[in-house]
Amino acid sequence: MSGFRSRPGDARAPEGDPTAGQRRGVPGAIPKHSRSGRSESRSPAGGKPKLLDRVREAIRVRHYSIRTEEAYVAWIRRYILFHEKRHPLELGGAEINRFLSHLAVKDNVSASTQNQALAALLFLYTKVLETTTGRLGDVVRARKPKRLPVVMTQEEVEKVISRLSGVQWLMAMLLYGSGLRLLECLRLRVKDLEFGMNQILVRDGKGEKDRITMLPACLKEKLKEHLKKVKEIHEQDLREGFGRVYLPHALSEKYPNAEREWAWQYLFPAPKRSQDPRTLILRRHHMHELSLQRAVKEAVRRSGIPKPITCHTFRHSFATHLLEDGHDIRTVQELLGHKDVNTTMIYTHVLNRGGRGVRSPADSMGI
Repeated sequence: MSGFRSRPGDARAPEGDPTAGQRRGVPGAIPKHSRSGRSESRSPAGGKPKLLDRVREAIRVRHYSIRTEEAYVAWIRRYILFHEKRHPLELGGAEINRFLSHLAVKDNVSASTQNQALAALLFLYTKVLETTTGRLGDVVRARKPKRLPVVMTQEEVEKVISRLSGVQWLMAMLLYGSGLRLLECLRLRVKDLEFGMNQILVRDGKGEKDRITMLPACLKEKLKEHLKKVKEIHEQDLREGFGRVYLPHALSEKYPNAEREWAWQYLFPAPKRSQDPRTLILRRHHMHELSLQRAVKEAVRRSGIPKPITCHTFRHSFATHLLEDGHDIRTVQELLGHKDVNTTMIYTHVLNRGGRGVRSPADSMGI
């Protein structure tokens, strides 16, 4: 699934993630037994596929991620149940707006969650049922509030990271030192580290874009030591008849031996093997994001910093501190992988030093 495309508001997951549906923004309507991506109500052999099976097929043909699949299927199921199991072809724009209004007013969901539900329904009507958007009428999109990113000072970054240890410390240092997103860090493969050039190659990042970012010199020796431990795990897997890793875009068929090769192994492998939810192959996936998320949350609590700090805050701080050090915004844009420089411009707010650089009149009172 690391080769599967996602849509706005939905994090992407590689194919081997056995807990891919356990995340924010996915409605809790997916029972455990259906998280394999298979329908719990398949039609009889030879019969016409059920609607949700058609949704899954349309998603997989377009190479969307399994998280997108689970989220879209859950929202479509919830939409159908909300309208008392009427077929979506009997419904239209008015019914979609009623459902979205219910989410906002009764369930009090965020604008991004509401828009994700809308994206799922538009996919259903346009890609699965193949109806025109004109038939749906005026569908209202929720307006997302414009918020400034939470940023830590360098002292706060050090305070949080110093309370991490082991692999979690190493991952947090990469988030801050290289400006990686959490899943970009977790999906790194051995071949993506270029020690000689002090750079990291981020493959298939957000928007299916590759980019190059910096490899902090202070982490090179730590990473080399970590790779020795990872190689021991891989060699043990090979001795036990495993050692196969997920390869995107059917590369395993083009290069049959690549999935066992050292270069393709994850930099941060999971402690246990797990079953691929689509192919049912038992393999070692990368670490689950909750491992670092929980560690960072505890580190922030222990540090006593009164800010809503998450793993993504390290990326915000990376960009802000580069701009503070005088690096030009185009360079920061390339390192972050932003398509539009306006997205990067949001980090310039910290350079205003509060109040757009204007000195407060209270500072002239001599207090």
